[in-house]
Amino acid sequence: MFKRILAVLPLLLGALVPLRPALADAAYPAKVIRLVVPFAPGGSTDILARLLSERLKDELGQTVIVENRPGAGGNIGGEVVARAAADGYTLLLAAAGPTVINPSLYAKMPFDPARDLVPVTMLVREHNLMVVNASLPVRNLKEFIAYAKAHPAQLSFGSPGNGSPAQLGGELFNQLAGVKLQHVPYKGSGPAVADLIAGHINLMIDNMPALMPHVQSGKLRALAVASEKRASALPDVPTAEEAGVKGFVVTAWKGLMVPAGTPPAVIARLNQATVKILSSQDMRKRLVDLGAEPVGNTPEQFAAQIRSDARWWAALVKSTGTTLD
Repeated sequence: MFKRILAVLPLLLGALVPLRPALADAAYPAKVIRLVVPFAPGGSTDILARLLSERLKDELGQTVIVENRPGAGGNIGGEVVARAAADGYTLLLAAAGPTVINPSLYAKMPFDPARDLVPVTMLVREHNLMVVNASLPVRNLKEFIAYAKAHPAQLSFGSPGNGSPAQLGGELFNQLAGVKLQHVPYKGSGPAVADLIAGHINLMIDNMPALMPHVQSGKLRALAVASEKRASALPDVPTAEEAGVKGFVVTAWKGLMVPAGTPPAVIARLNQATVKILSSQDMRKRLVDLGAEPVGNTPEQFAAQIRSDARWWAALVKSTGTTLD
């Protein structure tokens, strides 16, 4: 009898092993979660991360800590998450830069976004707003273009850094509008906005959440949105196409991603919690007021958008001739 039990015991233990991950997934989350922002504080990615972290804490019942890991156009923060344990306790507040643009800009990436990260959900689509210092003697985009042509190579546009969507958007604007604005890179949106307010640079094309407070205060003047439609938060500001610059549409989004290999049950839990947060009336109002349109889709839908955007940005990088070592 004893021999029979010994013979059967390995089979019984083997049958129990697959239950361990399932039991672990059911207990998720059981400790503090880290939400990595691959950019400096003050930009739209950071603003969204702090809004989301508080609500995720309530929804998941665990503290969600925001950790800023800026540098290399978002690659440093992206690599932190790509190399983290695939257990759902390290999340990436993803933007287009480190996930779909940088592979076309950098000769060598420290990680492969398509291989090392998987999507949870798209959080928001953001309007890219074209703003100038309020003291600049222009009232609209047409006047700005005329002013820039009358002062060739004397005006500048700022961005959160080399290779950022804001820089590529500025280079595309140069092409389509027939102007020559000088690019000035900064270490994040916050310092760039501060210099724009101070008058050290003349224009920014960046995500609305980082710019809206200064437009509302009158320190910055909105000229146009680089979107297919007007922003709900600024209904009187035309699109760039309406203002005369045909083809100037620069998409922007933010999303939630995790390391590849994260258990499907954990991804489903994060997706469910985040989509619920994004569908709440107070969160939707807060985001719309900032110039962001809440999304909250499936991982599969987000993955399809990532693939499509990677192709679009690769074409733009090639057309502007922008490269980074």
